Amino acid sequence: MPEPTPDPVDVFSWIDAAESARERAGLVRTLRPRPAQSPLLDLASNDYLGLSRHPETVRGAQEAAERWGAGATGSRLVTGTTELHTELERELADFCGFEAALVLSSGYAANLAAVTALSDRGTLVVSDAGNHASIVDGCRLSRAETAVVPHSDPDAARKTLATHEGRALLVSDSVFSVDGDAAPLAAYAAACRDEGAALVVDDAHGLGVLGEGGRGALHAAGLAGAPGVVATLTLSKSLGSQGGAVLGPAKVIRHLVNTARTFIFDTGLAPAAAGAALASLRLLRREPERAGRARGVAAELYGRLTASGLTAARPDAAVVSVRAPSASAALRWAADCREAGLSVGCFRPPSVPDGISRLRLTARADLTGDEISRAVGTILATAPAGATDR
Repeated sequence: MPEPTPDPVDVFSWIDAAESARERAGLVRTLRPRPAQSPLLDLASNDYLGLSRHPETVRGAQEAAERWGAGATGSRLVTGTTELHTELERELADFCGFEAALVLSSGYAANLAAVTALSDRGTLVVSDAGNHASIVDGCRLSRAETAVVPHSDPDAARKTLATHEGRALLVSDSVFSVDGDAAPLAAYAAACRDEGAALVVDDAHGLGVLGEGGRGALHAAGLAGAPGVVATLTLSKSLGSQGGAVLGPAKVIRHLVNTARTFIFDTGLAPAAAGAALASLRLLRREPERAGRARGVAAELYGRLTASGLTAARPDAAVVSVRAPSASAALRWAADCREAGLSVGCFRPPSVPDGISRLRLTARADLTGDEISRAVGTILATAPAGATDR
C-alpha cells in the first residue's frame, strides 16, 4: 500500500500575517479597473495637461502603431530603435534645452539608468529624503555610498558632499510627488559646482507645468543644458503617454547607451507610446499656455480648500496635497469622494516618507470652473472628523 502523500508545506504562510497587519493598519491596496469612459471627475491621475485623450495624441499613437507595429520588437541596441524614437529624443532635448536625450520604457527605468550608470562603489550619492522610490532604488542598485539628507536642505547636501573625495552626485526630484513642493534646484546646483559633483534631477512633475511653456523645472532655474546637470523625466504625466527619458550632455547619453542596464536589457518603448508622446510635445509647443493653466488650477484648489479649514501644502506645480487625520480616514475619505463622483489619490505609508496620510489632487489644465467647484464641494462634504481646523 503506498504511503500517503503528506500535505504540502505552505511556503507562503507568512503572507497571511503580513496581510492581517496591513488590514489592521488601514494600508491594504487594491486594484480598481476603470472603464474606458469613467463617469468620475478625475483629480487622481497625472494627466496634468489633459492630453492623454487629446485627438492629436491619440492619432499620434494610432499612426505610429500602423507604421511601426504594436511593439518595438527588441532592445534598443538590437531592433528596438526606430526613426521615431530618435525623432522623439531630438525634440525632447531641444524643447527642454539639453544637448541630447535617451528614451527608455518608463520614468522608473530612466531614474535607475541615470543613477546606476553615473556611479559606482567609489561614488558618493547624496539623495534628498523626499525622493521618489525609483531614485531610492537606483541608489540601492548602484552599490555606491549613499547619504540621505534632510528634505530640501541644500546646506546639508553641501556639507555631505564636502566630506567625500572622488566622484559624487546629488540626486533630487524637481517637484516632490507627495506634497507638490519644488526642490531648491539653484542652491543644489551651487553646492554641486562648489564641490565638484554632478546634479541629477527627476523632472517628472515639472515637465509641462514649470518653466517657459512647460519646458520644465531645470529650464525655469536656468540649469537646462548646464555641463554638470542631468535630467530624467517621464512621458506618462504631462505628455499623456508612457515611457521615460534621460537628458544631458551628449557624452553622458553615450555612456548610458553603453552601460545603463535598464536601457541595454529592456525592450524599447512601444512605437505607439513614442508617437503619442511626440504628438503631445508638439501640441505643447503650439499651446504653451497649458502649463500656466495647470498651475492656476492648483492654486485655486489650494486656496479654496484651505480657506474652508483643510490643511494642504502650498503647491509649486500641479500637485495639491490635503492632509488626513489617519491612514484609515484617508482611505475612507477617498472612497467617499469616489462614491460622490470624484476620483482622488490617496497616499498612505509607505508611500509617504513622513508617515502622514493625505489626499493627493491633480490640477489638470483642462478642468473647467464648474468642475473645480464640484471637486472642492465634494472634498469638503466628505471630509472626515478632524480634517478641518474649524
